[in-house]
Amino acid sequence: MNGETGGPADEVGEPTAEVIRFDAVEHGDGAVVLHVSGEVDTLTAPMLSERIADRLPTANLLVLDLSSVTFLGSAGLAALVAAKDDAQQQGRRLTLVCGSRIVTRALEATGLLGLFDTADGVPEALRPTA
Repeated sequence: MNGETGGPADEVGEPTAEVIRFDAVEHGDGAVVLHVSGEVDTLTAPMLSERIADRLPTANLLVLDLSSVTFLGSAGLAALVAAKDDAQQQGRRLTLVCGSRIVTRALEATGLLGLFDTADGVPEALRPTA
C-alpha cells in the first residue's frame, strides 16, 4: 500500500485538496512503518483506521509515524486509541512517532500520551526491545 493517498471528493462531486496521505514501508522481522501526512479529523480518521487494520494483522510491530500530521482532532485520537486496543488484543506492538508539537500537544491535552509507546523517531521505534 505504498504511496496510497486519500483525497475524497466533497458532496457535490468536486475534488478536494489532498488532506491525508499514507505510505507504508515494510522492514525486517515483521515491522511496518505507516507514515501519515496531513490532517487526521472526522473525515480522514476512518481512512487511518482502515490502513491500520490492513497492516496490523501481519505486523509484529506497527510504527505510526505521525511527524507529518498537521492536525489531530478527536476522531483521530479515537482512531489511535482503537488501534492501541486492537494491537493489544492481537498481541502486536504499536509505537507512535509523534514528531511534532501538534500531535504531542493533542495527546498531552487529552491525557492519552501515557497510553502509548512512543519514540523520538522511526529508527528508535524500530530498535528491538530488550
